[in-house]
Amino acid sequence: MDEFLANINVLSWITFTPLIGMAVVLCLPRTAGELVKRLTLLFTGIPLVLASMMWCVFERGTSAMQFTEDMPWIAAWNVRYTLGIDGLSLALVWLTCLLLFIATISSWKTTKGVKGYFALLMLLEVGINGVFVSIDFFLFYVFWEVMLLPMYFLIGIWGGERREYAAIKFFLYTLAGSVLMLVAMVGLYLASSDPVTGEHTFNILTWQTQAAAGQLTGYDLFGMPFQTWVFVFLFIGFAIKVPVFPFHTWLPDAHVEAPTAISVILAGILLKLGAYGMFRINFPVAPEAFHQFIPMIALLGVINIVYGAAVAMAQTDFKRMVAYSSVSHMGYVLLGAAAATEWGWTGANFQLIAHGTSSAMCFLVVGVLYDRAHHRRINGFGGIGMVMPVYFGLTTIGFFASLGLPGFSGFVAEAVTLWGAFDAFPTYVAISVVGIVITAAFYLWTMQRVFLGPTNEDYADLPDITPRETLCQAPLAFLCLVLGIFPFLLLDVMQPSIKHTLDLVVGAGG
Repeated sequence: MDEFLANINVLSWITFTPLIGMAVVLCLPRTAGELVKRLTLLFTGIPLVLASMMWCVFERGTSAMQFTEDMPWIAAWNVRYTLGIDGLSLALVWLTCLLLFIATISSWKTTKGVKGYFALLMLLEVGINGVFVSIDFFLFYVFWEVMLLPMYFLIGIWGGERREYAAIKFFLYTLAGSVLMLVAMVGLYLASSDPVTGEHTFNILTWQTQAAAGQLTGYDLFGMPFQTWVFVFLFIGFAIKVPVFPFHTWLPDAHVEAPTAISVILAGILLKLGAYGMFRINFPVAPEAFHQFIPMIALLGVINIVYGAAVAMAQTDFKRMVAYSSVSHMGYVLLGAAAATEWGWTGANFQLIAHGTSSAMCFLVVGVLYDRAHHRRINGFGGIGMVMPVYFGLTTIGFFASLGLPGFSGFVAEAVTLWGAFDAFPTYVAISVVGIVITAAFYLWTMQRVFLGPTNEDYADLPDITPRETLCQAPLAFLCLVLGIFPFLLLDVMQPSIKHTLDLVVGAGG
């Protein structure tokens, strides 16, 4: 099977199959709404099948890029169409394919602009997967920008009452970060050289190797040394997407106004792009600056954890509460990264997948209730658990996974991260435990107000979760449990690449 996948250029098929689907859908008449949905399901299902096949044959125990593709693209600038996948990106690609497939099913009742909605959904998948498989930074940047446009329109057209405000805020924040990334990309291009031809290059792996060897040096900017300003520009660009305090304010608005399926994608995978960019590019290409900024990164991680949890507890809107919980959970990624240890980085990357499944499930939970009650006021419910028992059971799994109960994926991610960070930041780890307690408190308090106690008579006849809605949530619930009980399924894939990248960073900055 591995030979077959290599021969067909599987990464290109995973990335661009939804683009083919988008072209097909746009050729259909507006009245073909049901056909549009079925075709979208097909063209998001094919990448999921291919990514699953790739997972099965992926070679563990090596940090080398696999299923690579390489060909010239813009010869004048030595830009190449270079794709590859390793332990840092495999699970993220698979999760992207799964969530886009689930988002299609979740959006089945969409009636407004069906053709445009599903076409943009497929374009969004192209951008996200393209970022994860790109080895050339120019190509990475193109896919990063491609991803911005469909998300802007999906929020701005199909969102809630304040959709235009939320979409513009999302666009401006992300665009500001993209501009900084662009400047850093040009600086790195001019500072690097292809080891074979001697030309400047956009190859990320070449940048990593030359940075580790102290060969990646360039122009100072605003009085800052080359590595410092490159690190800062890249960090801000990626931090906005994570999002890191104080760049997080676009996230709650975007989540609240976005349709349920788009919130699932936003929390489940879009936030992970920023963290992935840090581990893949930011830290390895500016390792000396990374070591200088470690105290700041750790502090920001702790602020995210505690502040995000505290603000989430104060929310009365169900969806806004889950949105702020994402701010808190992404703080563990920063704290693990700042530890600069193998287990710290492993926990941080495990958190990307654990949070991707549990947060997506929580937003689906909110969507089910909103479709029935047409509001998201936490205090406006009560006793729903007796009325919708299957829904209550699935919600319990999502909540417990998100609050980090032992036996669920969230516990593994948080425990490994804090373990990996303890030697470097014992005080910060102790403070982070407060965030864990607050997270457990607001999830349990929400469960009490929504599902327990006397049944609100206004919602005594709510129908339980449908088979379609169950189909969306069940795979995520399964992953939350399986990765909590058998974490090695993910750890075995990630650790060789994490160790290799960390060795480059620590060796250069130590």
